[in-house]
Amino acid sequence: MQTDALSATFSALADPTRQAILARLAQGECSVNDLAAPFEMSLQAVSKHVRVLERAGLIAQRRDAQRRPCQIQAVAIKQVADWAEHYRTLWEQRLNRLEDYLNELQAPAQRQKEKSHARKHRKQK
Repeated sequence: MQTDALSATFSALADPTRQAILARLAQGECSVNDLAAPFEMSLQAVSKHVRVLERAGLIAQRRDAQRRPCQIQAVAIKQVADWAEHYRTLWEQRLNRLEDYLNELQAPAQRQKEKSHARKHRKQK
């Protein structure tokens, strides 16, 4: 069964090491050696993370003589942002309806409180 692109992207983003790699690439392109420097793992392990990110379409590598610089790819990240935006809108609508409902429930109690306050104010005069 083939995994859809969004699932592959979320799977790749689920790992903290890959998130850190993307954060570094957001600052500009760099080699796998540069990406591996801050991690306490082998170059081979970092290369595996890079391949996962590449398969998910989050980064791309190009050849530059002996170097293979990596750079971030915006398309897959935009797909995640678009997906999340759909659900953000949905939840905002639901929370707005909940707020309206709670305001309706509180309105009779608020009117009763105002009537009680007005009666007390009249008695004091």
